[in-house]
Amino acid sequence: MKNQLLNTAITAALAASLFAGCMSKSENQTGTDSTATTNTGSTQVAAPSIARGNYLVSAMGCNDCHTPWKMGAQGPEPDMSMMLSGHPASMKIDRPAMLMPPWAWAGDMSMTAFSGPWGVSYAANLTPDSTGIGAWTQDEFLNSLRDGKVKGTGRAILPPMPWEDFKNLTDADLASIYMYLMSIPKISNSVPDPMMPQGGMAGMPPGAMPPPGMPPGGMPPPPPMPPHHHK
Repeated sequence: MKNQLLNTAITAALAASLFAGCMSKSENQTGTDSTATTNTGSTQVAAPSIARGNYLVSAMGCNDCHTPWKMGAQGPEPDMSMMLSGHPASMKIDRPAMLMPPWAWAGDMSMTAFSGPWGVSYAANLTPDSTGIGAWTQDEFLNSLRDGKVKGTGRAILPPMPWEDFKNLTDADLASIYMYLMSIPKISNSVPDPMMPQGGMAGMPPGAMPPPGMPPGGMPPPPPMPPHHHK
């Protein structure tokens, strides 16, 4: 009987020792986690960081429009020597694209200029150069993506910039994007101002009447869909 009690006591002591060791190891691992976090109520949000901003810019496709494209060995590809510098100032565009229904918008060869009912819009220079967003404050950057206006108070941000998606990011994520953009190389490139449509739909000669069913200055109605045949 004494031996049984002794064995039971030893087993309990070993279990307690192992449990304490696991807890200590877990606490040490948590304490050495390199990812800084901030508490917001009952959740933890990653603190703003350049690394987080780099991840978001890459994952959300910012280079698809804000980096000029070139023809590479495997086909079109972003020219990373001009990373995030926007529409090249040397690539002049003097008129909107000529579009007829069912086409409603088009992009240029560099994938940084876009023509549609709104006129012609150009991808902005997002580098920290003075010709880019170098003079922007973090609040101005966040307000732009929250409100869809340049610096939060200027002209409307034009299509195809998906600011409506970016506004759903947390303040910490938007701050991370800003921090990353401020850390990349400066590229001097003065992107032109948008070209507004001169009456009627963009791409049509001045004074021309829009095609049948095309409202002046508006998007064309969708073409009729063919009937579906279910087998």
